[in-house]
Amino acid sequence: VQLQASGGGLVQAGGSLRLSCAASGRTFSDYGMGWFRQAPGKEREFVASISWNGRNTVYTDSVKGRFTITRDNAKNTVDLQMNSLKPEDTAVYYCAAAPGGWAPTARSQYAYWGQGTQVTVSS
Repeated sequence: VQLQASGGGLVQAGGSLRLSCAASGRTFSDYGMGWFRQAPGKEREFVASISWNGRNTVYTDSVKGRFTITRDNAKNTVDLQMNSLKPEDTAVYYCAAAPGGWAPTARSQYAYWGQGTQVTVSS
């Protein structure tokens, strides 16, 4: 699976961004999809995931109520709508695909990764 993330940018605190990840190469609905982020000097951390059919979603506590993950299996895309952004959301955001179709939170469950897109939130 090849993954291409887009939609990052610079936004003021309280603003919104929508990240999108386009997949190609395999049957998209065979994979659970996730978003991770990595801030400078920190480990890559889980943000959100969604099962193959979109019915199950998981969020890390710090983004619950602010971020929403969705997918469109007809378009082979997974999006992350980010609202009420905070400076601590600043990071490079990566989309990833997990074989099996579930919505895992562990990095080790993801076999394919996109190239990352920078999100910067100014205070």
